Amino acid sequence: MANSKYEYVKSFELEDEVMLPNLILVRIDGRDFSRFSQVHEFEKPNDEAALNLLNSCSAAVLEEFPDIIFAYGYSDEYSFVFKKTSRFYQRRASKILSLVASFFAAVYVTKWKEFFPQRKLEYTPSFTSKVVSCASPEVLQAYLAWRQQDCHANNQYETCFWMLVKSGMTISEAQELLKDTQKQQKNELLFHKFGINYKTLPELFRQGSCLFKKKVEETVKHDENGNPVKRLRRKAVLVHSENIAARSFWNEHPSLYNDLGHFSKDIGRVEPDFVRSFQFENKLLPLTWVVVRIDGSHFHRFSDVHEFEKPNDEQALKLMNSCAVAVLQEFEDIHFGYICFVLKRESELYQRQSSKIISAIASLFTSTYVIKWGDFFPRKELKYPPSFDGRAVCYPTYKILLDYLAWRQVDCHINNQYNTCFWMLVKSGKTKTQSQDYLKGTPTREKNELLSSQFGIEYNTLPLIFRMGSSVFRSKEAVAVENGVVVSGKKLKREGEVVVDHCNIIERGFWEEHPHILSYS
Repeated sequence: MANSKYEYVKSFELEDEVMLPNLILVRIDGRDFSRFSQVHEFEKPNDEAALNLLNSCSAAVLEEFPDIIFAYGYSDEYSFVFKKTSRFYQRRASKILSLVASFFAAVYVTKWKEFFPQRKLEYTPSFTSKVVSCASPEVLQAYLAWRQQDCHANNQYETCFWMLVKSGMTISEAQELLKDTQKQQKNELLFHKFGINYKTLPELFRQGSCLFKKKVEETVKHDENGNPVKRLRRKAVLVHSENIAARSFWNEHPSLYNDLGHFSKDIGRVEPDFVRSFQFENKLLPLTWVVVRIDGSHFHRFSDVHEFEKPNDEQALKLMNSCAVAVLQEFEDIHFGYICFVLKRESELYQRQSSKIISAIASLFTSTYVIKWGDFFPRKELKYPPSFDGRAVCYPTYKILLDYLAWRQVDCHINNQYNTCFWMLVKSGKTKTQSQDYLKGTPTREKNELLSSQFGIEYNTLPLIFRMGSSVFRSKEAVAVENGVVVSGKKLKREGEVVVDHCNIIERGFWEEHPHILSYS
């Protein structure tokens, strides 16, 4: 992008690299999954189909990201461990955690019907994630022991609790009965009152599930005589183990100890605070404007595979806008969107923990994208799940925030003008290399003349959605809209509803006309 007077805003971006030799671990958790499980009527205390869906999503994550070697999960959480030499995304924590949560959410929506063929997905699921920086294999071992101990304790409690509720107790009565009970007491309660031997319950419920990559032989093709040609490849396998942190389990799998390290001895009960101390977390500065920017991951390929119109596919842009609207509708603290999301200065969303804010927004945006795909592309199949990565930046003043947004719109104009010229040249017969060479170093005026003289296109008459991008915000007054976009002479939308507008946000006039959006003082 050409330099502009707004480029200084990039200096506010902070690096969040997880330094070598620390192991990178990403943990994701279902966002408000207590409500999600109630709305979707999951079986209590465990819904096997829901757990198998999570396992299937996790297997897809391992297949998608070669650097992820091991995963463990139960209930609505999953942890993913990257190989010790990984340089994935330059080891930038925000990018990694948002990408994993985003892809997981996309796969969850994509696979829903496979596991719940008779049940409608009532609303968009989303996930939060965090990075744990494991300083040594011993820290990883402690983390895994902690999570599996938590799996057992939670499952034992939930099994007792729901059996009591199903037997006629109220929720309060069941909670009171179980208060301060020990493991043995819960086992005796299940056996004597309900005839349940806890140790015979499915391993999936008691132990959780782990996935790791193992070399397996697969048929890749058949020769001219019809004989299978087989190759060894690394594939995610699902296992259940009583103790995933045990030295015997870990060290019997070469793929684990080679890529992650040896466990030298077995460990007992782990203090959670010890493991939490390794959590890689940036708390965003108070009373600053928090901007969360998300970007499509490998969207050049995604747009090619899905045959998006070049240089702009209006339906694809409207789908993105619809996802942005959904994000503002979900998070009241987000006041404005433009290739990014701006939180109000006073926001205490997730106690300003950057990892949770970024991952919640990225995963909700992604799952909405998958759910709404058919609304915008009814005759086009979604070939594979998309994903988005994110980052959060704090801007200390109102002026700097507006300069950031102006920078993004300047970038929109430069990119759109270049791409319009580039694709018109390609469509006229030039190769991509020839088109790039032709446009190299050309200023704005020459590009406009090229479009006008060679293709009869007046750049300033192209649709605003292409030239200006899309601003998403809540209306202060009743405004005229059509399909969520501000227009003239149409029906009124209620005050406070989220609208999309294609306007000039570089000039201060827009902000003076809409002071409520950022409501600075």
